[in-house]
Amino acid sequence: MQSIVDILAWLDGYISVHPVFIYTLLGTGVFLTIYLGFPQIRYFGKACRTLRGHYDHDHHEGDTSHFQALSTALSGTVGTGNIAGVAMAIHIGGPAALFWMVVTALIGMATKYGEVTLSHKYRIKLPDGTMAGGPMFYMDKRLNINHKDREIRTGHVIALIFSACTIICAFGTGNLPQINNIATAMRETFSIPQIATGAVLALALAAVVLGGIKRIVTVTEKIVPFMAILYFIGASVVIIYHIDNLLPGIKSVFGDVFTGTAATGGFLGGTVALAMSRGINRGLFSNEAGQGSAPIAHATARCKLPAQEGLVAMLEPFIDTVIICSLTGLMIVSSGVWKDKFQNVFQQADIVILNTNDHDASALCDAMKNKDSHYNGILTIDNGVAQPGKWTMLHAQSVAEDIVFTKDGQPFSGEITVSNGKPNASGIIISGKSLIHSAPLTIKAFSSSWFGDFGEYIVTLSLLLFAFSTSIAWCYYGDRATTFMFGPKSVVPFRIIYVIGFFIASFADTSVVWYISSIGVVLMSMPNLIGLLILHKELKAETMKLGE
Repeated sequence: MQSIVDILAWLDGYISVHPVFIYTLLGTGVFLTIYLGFPQIRYFGKACRTLRGHYDHDHHEGDTSHFQALSTALSGTVGTGNIAGVAMAIHIGGPAALFWMVVTALIGMATKYGEVTLSHKYRIKLPDGTMAGGPMFYMDKRLNINHKDREIRTGHVIALIFSACTIICAFGTGNLPQINNIATAMRETFSIPQIATGAVLALALAAVVLGGIKRIVTVTEKIVPFMAILYFIGASVVIIYHIDNLLPGIKSVFGDVFTGTAATGGFLGGTVALAMSRGINRGLFSNEAGQGSAPIAHATARCKLPAQEGLVAMLEPFIDTVIICSLTGLMIVSSGVWKDKFQNVFQQADIVILNTNDHDASALCDAMKNKDSHYNGILTIDNGVAQPGKWTMLHAQSVAEDIVFTKDGQPFSGEITVSNGKPNASGIIISGKSLIHSAPLTIKAFSSSWFGDFGEYIVTLSLLLFAFSTSIAWCYYGDRATTFMFGPKSVVPFRIIYVIGFFIASFADTSVVWYISSIGVVLMSMPNLIGLLILHKELKAETMKLGE
């Protein structure tokens, strides 16, 4: 199992922060922003009026209203990325990661507008009368190559690749990390076994998604506004409680952008490149601009012009990242919990043991990157405590303290083999004080305010609503991709497999889940971004139909 984790970690670390991906993602957004005349600013008011139904006409084809389509798309984006993803980005890259998340969102508004406009234009009507759309449909029709009076179906091949990646992301983005974070939070908050949470919510998921798009939009248009308001109020209370630290927190977000975040408290420090890559990656994971997922939901909307639905979709990154993610980030930074150590149970994937006693932050960071500095040998444990030696255990990128080894609820005594910095501690629970990340970090931020221990319940409830609604939307995205690849008869088998995977992921390793998610995002985004760049002139023509 550890070898699989290592492979996924290496692959994630290579492709999700690779300059080609980052430059393509940001470059596409910047190009469309300038080429289309800054639609984020120019058409923001019109987007709000369109959402309110100012330009609606009942006779237009479609299955949903603008609000229903936006709610479904937002249910797919407002998920664990807003709670756990922001916390993970700050944990790895420092407060400056939040800056890059917001920048990604503002630029991504143009990307989201473009992908939805083209996808809505080339949507199709299925035999059952419902609409189906998404980047795979515009790719299939518009990315073919004409050569010597014959058409080469390159667009179809690209569409198939995109659809396959969509199915991967349906599990890696919308399924596995969502239930995993829910189940973990329910276990830590209410002591409910993860498998029990997975079983109950898997049945609830099946009840919704087997009803098709009409049942999905009925559920999401009620869940999304409620969960957004609940979280907004809760996060605002935490920020107000720490109001004296708000300005210093904002200063650290902007002040460390070009310098990196120095070591402080338990935090070992974050470089500019790390903050930028994690912020962009988590920003994309959160709002999905350029990934090509939201267009699948917006293709069902009724409207006269495809660009009108593009305007509605443009509001998603603003709501999801500029508002909700910023609230989470400012709450974590102003509370200071991101650099504090807490008692917790260590996850195997977050443990690295180094063959050094030097606790200097820069020395430890260098040792983490050097495999030769990873400890190989034996740890002798006596009554739960490791005997001193030339080694240092890091957990969650911080020096672990007060380390205790237990087995079957009792202090462990014996020897543990360490290979390449990883302890072979099957059946042994390692706990102590260290930094924390993901949902537990956000929980600590809430608990640091007037909410106290009650803050844990607010985050858990928000996480449950956010993540469950995301899983609903991504099941729909996956079944549209399955329909494109294998036909309508494949939809029901896909949904069944999706629900089963949802259940199994409730007790999977968190780190493995995040690696799969990050990899899936890149694999799905690249074909869509390339398609948008190729069809930029057509997108400009559709935009001109909007007028001013």
